Amino acid sequence: MDIQILGTGCAKCKTLYANAEAAVKELGLDATLTKVEDLREIIKLGVMTTPALAVDGKVKVAGKVATVADIKKLLA
Repeated sequence: MDIQILGTGCAKCKTLYANAEAAVKELGLDATLTKVEDLREIIKLGVMTTPALAVDGKVKVAGKVATVADIKKLLA
């Protein structure tokens, strides 16, 4: 599973990354977490508001910081 955190590196993006990391750990998933900070790449995925979270190339959350519980629901 490939999880991408899309954003320019702001505080909200960092929080979303930490939340995603915690969710993956709590669920015991084999997943790769990556940060995407290049605006061209973010726009290619159709994201206009950050932070955003994509799973296997599909945007699941955009424009808000998902909680650990929210992310666990998306990944389960």
